Amino acid sequence: MNKNLFLTILLAPAMMLASYAQSGKANKALLVKADETLQFAAKQYKLMMTHVPDSVLPRTTNTKDGSLMTSGSGWWTSGFYPGTTWYLYEYTKDPAFKAEALKRMAIVQKEQYNTRTHDLGFMMYCPFGNALRITGDTAWKTILLTSARSLVTRFNPTVGCIKSWDHGTWKFPVIIDNMMNLELLNWATRVSGDPQFEKIARIHANTTIKNHFRADYSSYHVIDYDPATGAVYQKKTHQGAADSSAWARGQAWGLYGYTLMFRDTKDKAYLEQARHIADYILNSPRMPADLVPYWDYHAKEVPNALRDVSAAAVTASALLELSRYTDKTTGKRYWQAAEKMLTSLCSPAYLAKAGENNDFILMHSVGSLPHNSEVDVPLTYADYYFVEALLRYKQWAK
Repeated sequence: MNKNLFLTILLAPAMMLASYAQSGKANKALLVKADETLQFAAKQYKLMMTHVPDSVLPRTTNTKDGSLMTSGSGWWTSGFYPGTTWYLYEYTKDPAFKAEALKRMAIVQKEQYNTRTHDLGFMMYCPFGNALRITGDTAWKTILLTSARSLVTRFNPTVGCIKSWDHGTWKFPVIIDNMMNLELLNWATRVSGDPQFEKIARIHANTTIKNHFRADYSSYHVIDYDPATGAVYQKKTHQGAADSSAWARGQAWGLYGYTLMFRDTKDKAYLEQARHIADYILNSPRMPADLVPYWDYHAKEVPNALRDVSAAAVTASALLELSRYTDKTTGKRYWQAAEKMLTSLCSPAYLAKAGENNDFILMHSVGSLPHNSEVDVPLTYADYYFVEALLRYKQWAK
């Protein structure tokens, strides 16, 4: 969830190895398509602004009747819509997007005090981090620092992780998704000078490397710990095909999470982990030719399994950034894979038609197939990371 998109990559020059994109070999056709798609995205979201009730946030499409499904501020995806409108304001300079972002952020703002969720990075850093970055208004810092303080209340030093869920029969569940919320803590240390935020982020990331990944660098979805001893109680899935499978969006969360951890900390262990995850994804014999993953790399329905466009959007955005931190040959591979993913996502197979899809940009995401929830529908976070990836491509392909 890189909110400091263009301004906060502060790596030393020796670590900022030349990317393939910077060698002047960017795909010109994709650059044109990126602009066309961002213009289309702006038109879709202009329509969405008129269709979403004032007190809620857009979430997905209701699979029963095709209507727009919304959420309150406490749902984990509440920050993505205002985050996307900030990105579209940044691209278009249209003040209507800024006004919409501020309007929806007013709904979400109270979640800064929410200590019952690990998703404050998604909920708060996506909109408020972008607001701070784009406008320079330091008023947003207080809200973000409060959010970071709320998030670290969920950290258990014995386990070495931030607890993900308070529901169900889990003892101390930690999901791979939680890697995405560490960016808020790294930011909090940079801004406040308090090293504890980043220290907790590092401990969580290190514990996750130790326990979440298999020998091939695929990831379990959920690790349940004993909160009293820190021992691993069980390794499970919640949204994947099986406990032993590789849920596609989970692999994407891990890739993105370790890429941002390297950017923020300069710790090469995180760069190596990100590279291993990227290689697992790109080397998978079950990756489709268009590089839009099946919802799970081990889904029994492959090659007829549903695709998860949200996994492709997150992966593409992460690969673009990761390509900047590697040697030229490796960077070329990651960059070109991201180009292929974005080319696919910009195609009619996945891109909505104007005025359709409840005004979302992308079609064919999968939330949780085992729970028959948000299956083969648009998702607000797929749009967010897709727009982010297109903006990154335009910025870094120069």
